Amino acid sequence: MYLTKRFYIALTAIILVIGLGYLAPWCFILGKGLLAVFALAVVAEIAMLYWGKRIHAFRTCSDRFSNGDDNDVAIRLESSYAFPVRLEVIDEAPVIFQRRDISYRVGMKAREGKTLHYKLRPTERGTYSFGQIRVFASTLAGFTQRRYTLGAPEEVKVYPSYLMLRKYEFMAISDTLTEQGIKRIRRVGNHTEFEQIKDYVAGDDFRTINWKASARKHQLMVNVYQDEKSQHIYNVIDSGRIMQQTFNGMTLLDYAINASLVLSYIALKKSDKAGILPFCEHADTILPADKRADQMHRILEMLYAHHTDFGESDYSALCVAVRRHISKRSLLIIYTNFDSPNAMQRQLPYLRQLARKHCLLVVFFKDMETADYVKQKPKTVEDYYRQVIAEKYLYEQRKIASTLTKNGIHTLLTAPEALSVNVINKYLELKARNMV
Repeated sequence: MYLTKRFYIALTAIILVIGLGYLAPWCFILGKGLLAVFALAVVAEIAMLYWGKRIHAFRTCSDRFSNGDDNDVAIRLESSYAFPVRLEVIDEAPVIFQRRDISYRVGMKAREGKTLHYKLRPTERGTYSFGQIRVFASTLAGFTQRRYTLGAPEEVKVYPSYLMLRKYEFMAISDTLTEQGIKRIRRVGNHTEFEQIKDYVAGDDFRTINWKASARKHQLMVNVYQDEKSQHIYNVIDSGRIMQQTFNGMTLLDYAINASLVLSYIALKKSDKAGILPFCEHADTILPADKRADQMHRILEMLYAHHTDFGESDYSALCVAVRRHISKRSLLIIYTNFDSPNAMQRQLPYLRQLARKHCLLVVFFKDMETADYVKQKPKTVEDYYRQVIAEKYLYEQRKIASTLTKNGIHTLLTAPEALSVNVINKYLELKARNMV
């Protein structure tokens, strides 16, 4: 049992009335009467609250959360009291959120049920632990509270952003991918696989005439080709120190992991084979590209379990791993970042080596905080100096992209929040141009 603030206010007021009895005797009599009524009210309230267990509550949420997204949590409250009550509800959210505002005051009618909703946005993968639900019940008088400890501790796993998969799948069904800049591009050309045989029409390439089929049909027939399917797509994730930088509370590494999950999903939908290759000081772990039914689940589990100490990235180890495990020409999408053009120049020989055999796409991140700072209007001389330095840094990022392109390496400089959409668009573009 807990005494509320209202209890102490009422008791203080009664004491003051009794104290005034030294000046006016009738106040003393009035004070004693009020004290007796107050005591009876408190006893009656305690009896009403403690007559059996009258409040039930439980938490409802998914058994896994999506990293970087808002995840719904619901608390169901049910009162079996035969009179209205006031409830204060506190949910013990995982400590990592540092949330102290998950507290609600709810009025409940007799034998009523209500559901409370709130959202949690995790920014790290791992296992999060919920505690219990604390409910403090009081009558309309509100002098005392009865505490209920309800619900049960539970754990949820925070996976890479699987909610984005549902988002893109829904857009694909509703044909709104084009509005997002994502669309399927299909073209006929060389380096493709056979699709069907059709009648020859004026304008068809005579080199595609199928003479055997033409002889059987007694008319010209041509082969029709489409973009080659079952191409190997590898998301190569740099897990080094440079990916520890955060944006909106989430590291660049987690942005890369979320984008890898989405791109793998799109690639499998397009009948390509998707694989994962994380690397840092070593590149010993690889999930070979495949398109079997459980490949998406294997990708999700591998990305969820991926941990790093943010050491120094070793691109030479990456080259060895690619040469050892990836024999067929593939699309390698490297998610990384560069401190400066000099940092890029140190890795350029290894990137050029990878680009000789594979189609290489290097994805790195635009510093949005610096870009926003450059847009501000300077007010002092110091502000001008700072903006010049910031503009130089943004120029160096563009120079890195230009240098990689000149060396035959496809590049994508993108803001972290637009990473998934931009990577998908680039993937579709490379497939349409038969670059893979």
